[in-house]
Amino acid sequence: MIKLQVIGNLGKDAVLNNVNGKNVINFTVAHTERFKDAQGNQKDRTTWVDCAYWTDRTGISPYLKKGTQVYVEGTPDVRTYTTQDGRNGASLTMRVLSVQLLGSRSNEGGASPGAPAYTPAYNQPAPPSASDITEPIDDLPF
Repeated sequence: MIKLQVIGNLGKDAVLNNVNGKNVINFTVAHTERFKDAQGNQKDRTTWVDCAYWTDRTGISPYLKKGTQVYVEGTPDVRTYTTQDGRNGASLTMRVLSVQLLGSRSNEGGASPGAPAYTPAYNQPAPPSASDITEPIDDLPF
């Protein structure tokens, strides 16, 4: 098995389709890598991945908006095609096994707009402060 993991930003809003009674969410992820060329100039190289997420859990679809940063994992494939002007081309595709929302460019440091915020299911007790310690100071072991 070959597995592909990509962290990148969505190039456009995801589209939810129904194919032969099965749900598929289609979206495109762009991963940009920065590097220096032989002359020392900073360059960007963007790799686009066309993703198909076959799932019954379509609740994530409204949150897959253009610019949202995601982590996707799945099985890669290469699709070859011929352009209208006769040139050959290829695109990287992925059958997605899992997807996680990481954030949004327009809302850096937070959840993507409209995404439910994470709230813990329990209240964690505050760590004890120095004033909460009831032991006598004279009994220190050193």
